[in-house]
Amino acid sequence: MASGTSQSGVGRVIAGRYLLLNQLGSGGMGHVWLAHDQQLDCEVALKEIVFRDPGEAAQDRTARVARARAEARHAAGLRGHPHVVTVHDVLEHEGLPWIVMEYVAGALDLRALVSRRGPLAPAECARIGLAVLDALTAGHERGVMHRDVKPANILLAPDRTGSPYARVLLTDYGISVQPDGDETRYTRTHVIVGTAGYLAPERTQGGPPTAAADLFSLGCTLYYGVEGHGPFDRDTGLATLTAVLLEEPRPPLRAGALEPVLAAMLAKDPVHRITAARTEAALAAIVTPQSPPRPRLDPGSEPPWASGTPDQAAQGRGGRRRRLPRLLLGPLAGLLGFVLLGGGAWYALANLPGAGDGQPYGRAVGLARPLKDGDCVQAVWPDAPFTGTPRLTVVQCLGTTTDGQVMTVYEAGSADEARTTGGTQCEQRTEETREKLAAVRTYAVIPTGDGFDAAGRRVACLLLGTTGPVFGPLGRHREMGMRIPDTATMQKQDCLDRVSDHSARLRPCDGPHGERVLGFARLSPDTTFQQARDGKAQEVCEESLPPQDYGYDPGGHESAFWASKSAWKTTSHYVVCTVRPQNGGTMEGDQV
Repeated sequence: MASGTSQSGVGRVIAGRYLLLNQLGSGGMGHVWLAHDQQLDCEVALKEIVFRDPGEAAQDRTARVARARAEARHAAGLRGHPHVVTVHDVLEHEGLPWIVMEYVAGALDLRALVSRRGPLAPAECARIGLAVLDALTAGHERGVMHRDVKPANILLAPDRTGSPYARVLLTDYGISVQPDGDETRYTRTHVIVGTAGYLAPERTQGGPPTAAADLFSLGCTLYYGVEGHGPFDRDTGLATLTAVLLEEPRPPLRAGALEPVLAAMLAKDPVHRITAARTEAALAAIVTPQSPPRPRLDPGSEPPWASGTPDQAAQGRGGRRRRLPRLLLGPLAGLLGFVLLGGGAWYALANLPGAGDGQPYGRAVGLARPLKDGDCVQAVWPDAPFTGTPRLTVVQCLGTTTDGQVMTVYEAGSADEARTTGGTQCEQRTEETREKLAAVRTYAVIPTGDGFDAAGRRVACLLLGTTGPVFGPLGRHREMGMRIPDTATMQKQDCLDRVSDHSARLRPCDGPHGERVLGFARLSPDTTFQQARDGKAQEVCEESLPPQDYGYDPGGHESAFWASKSAWKTTSHYVVCTVRPQNGGTMEGDQV
């Protein structure tokens, strides 16, 4: 929950205990406030029931109050679940209920995050889906259906290490229900309770809430996460509900390996819809694909938010549709067919076998020798970036404009295995570095059948700038003390000293440094570079990545930013947000 601007009501004390600090957001049932618990001296979130229509029927008001009490009861039953927002208490103040909940510092809901930064990578979306599915399953086992799974009800927050959006939390059980219980269902007459575009078809026809209906809503939510819009979005609510009932979802463009799972979750008939257990297996296979026998892949850390807004997806002309791994064929048999492998990255699953004598990757790529770890390249695309197969040229990493760098190479068991798993393997192997950079994508350079041995039986995994050059070495290929000429090579948790308004030096974080990178923020497309430097960038960084959310004392630290003209020339319009001492001194180690 990102703190919003203060609203009328700030300073009120609720039930003699909770001091309202500012409004965090609003929903169908009322407002959510950040409040200070004066007894326990801590921050909490309070949900306030608001009746916006003075003429609302008394029975409707009673039903909404009862629904609020039900939310507290249902969510409290899931207390302690790692992916459910904790409910501490429900109380009455001036005749209306207030729900006291865990305050999740530094969180954004999925809708706000996608709106601000663009669609997620498929593997990241699958990770979020696994967490939400775990929360839903815990509720279903207690007989509680959520009934309103949607992007706005999924919070993404930093974990204990400070990794942004690593925690996934399901919230708002305000319309949840136990269909087999004796309690009253708090739904007004002739009103479908839920959100248009995320309701299952059977629910739009008045059918009962079920676990299968929640699963359909989760499918719509994950579709939104990876595509940036809902599968049934239309201009009006009625048109959207009609599309849910009668039309197929829009074909996804960015979903990659997530596409068949979404298709199975969005089956119109709940009898034919994929089960929760099979959904879990399918999502897990995307988050952690099966590795070939050699070499083994270190598991790495839980993936954080994939920075940068993806370009519109387009399958490479030299690419092929690949068959699903065996783990997914069982759950999705008869529904899915062929899909493009690979998570959120773009891949060059290029070059048919036998293309290009003496060229390990074929004539289109054009290299006469195999790529090795650390090689920097320039990429010339035949049409638009990430459409078709690029012609690659190896260049010096420093002193030239580079489009990307080989982050790793790995040995495949066969040419066919390289073609089948190269994209997914490269995404996994570059994930840690990719997620720390603002605007890069993974690209797997696959040997041809005839060039497999000439390539050393290896696949090369590139990171390429999504909207322009990267201006130098990336990730672990950078050296301490080197001058960083552009924001494109700055990464999360970098420690820097400013050289000028345009460049910095990379410093060890356990030694003196002037500032530390917290993350990236994207400004609106109509923001000029001068407006960014004159205050817009500072404002966005203070709002979206406040240092206090990362453990820094607000009394001694402040937000700062970096903005480069290259980000405006390529229309990506992102800035690097940092933290620095207010007194202009230096930081050292983990000092907060």
